[in-house]
Amino acid sequence: MTMRRSDIVLERLSRLHPKIIDLSLGRVERLLTLFDHPENKLPPVIHVAGTNGKGSFLAYIRAILEAHNKSVHLYTSPHLVKFHERIRLAGELISEGELVSLLEECEKVNGPESITFFEVTTVAALIAYSRTPADALLLETGLGGRLDATNMISQPALTAITPISVDHTQFLGDTIEGIAAEKAGILKPGVPCVVGKQTDEVLTVIEARAKEIGAELYIEGRDWSITVEEDNFLFTGRNGTSCYPRPNLLGVHQVENAALAVAAADLLSAHFGLTEDKIKTGLTKASWPGRMQPLHTGLLPDLLPPEPWELWLDGGHNESAGLALAKILETWQDKPVHIVYGMLNTKAATDYLRPLAPLGTSLRAIEIPFEAASLSAEAAASHANDAGFTAKACQSAKQAVEEILSQESPGRIIICGSLYLAGHILSESN
Repeated sequence: MTMRRSDIVLERLSRLHPKIIDLSLGRVERLLTLFDHPENKLPPVIHVAGTNGKGSFLAYIRAILEAHNKSVHLYTSPHLVKFHERIRLAGELISEGELVSLLEECEKVNGPESITFFEVTTVAALIAYSRTPADALLLETGLGGRLDATNMISQPALTAITPISVDHTQFLGDTIEGIAAEKAGILKPGVPCVVGKQTDEVLTVIEARAKEIGAELYIEGRDWSITVEEDNFLFTGRNGTSCYPRPNLLGVHQVENAALAVAAADLLSAHFGLTEDKIKTGLTKASWPGRMQPLHTGLLPDLLPPEPWELWLDGGHNESAGLALAKILETWQDKPVHIVYGMLNTKAATDYLRPLAPLGTSLRAIEIPFEAASLSAEAAASHANDAGFTAKACQSAKQAVEEILSQESPGRIIICGSLYLAGHILSESN
């Protein structure tokens, strides 16, 4: 496959720092200063941190704002198929030409100075957002919050913290309190923060940080709550109780993500002129690839015979994501569930898989193609066995699906365990 010019520039930028991740704000601040602080020339910013649900939450907020005819910038990571997915300008993916121009501009201004890949590409994104008019910028942290490259916005319109669990311990610390402190680093004085469902330990850390700097919190379970019903959910907040439709993204955890977006809309309603009817419209139109996504076309779906076979894809990759997927699989027990999974060696594979073990009929483990940090198929299978499966290693997703089709009872196939694996599968579906 021919490399895009942007891929060539991105590869050069990846060599400016010896580490892929090196949490610090000094290098970003230096480069932003050289560009005359584009971070101060942005539309109203909604900045989100957390462990699970950040992307889905922003997908709902984006859909809500766009239902009100607002133009929206969006910054997310990682990408699934191509880097352009990380930078959406006024609703559209950044073009190849504009991306190359921005990256080369950053490369020239930065020179040989040390800066990580995420830092320099975040600066490029902020420059793009500062130059293109829009009504709002939705900004997802890459890792943590306090020292994340996105945390250069001094006065966002709103911050949000999705549910926090243990992840990225090699960078954020090995205690839930330490991880929460890093995520709470996005709180800003005088800026409201909407907070999703948290453990008591996490909430104590967030509340202490908010009190220290003077940030207003709008907390699930204290200031707002939801009641999940079969076809909808009730949201009770500062303006009373309203009924909202279930979002079109699958799973109870997606109802919780949607409710967090409704809570955020509660705080943003005056600023953007939001109405309940259009908030409902937004919830039913949101989409987020690689999250419990049914696959109908492409290399793997084309292998499947007609019903009752189904093929699904999910990029969840930590213990909380495993629990969320298990809740979905509990509703899938009308037919066999066959799991194909791959995972990075930086993740707790056994913790992710353990909730799935009682619900999966079979499991095949694969290595994620082109990912140096992937578990080997054999290592992934070993983790699955530790979690309670009788696992088999396969050379590829294609081999795994072909084996399932020839050896197992007809049912649902779910490919899961990594956003990088999800991206690879989607790239083969294009």
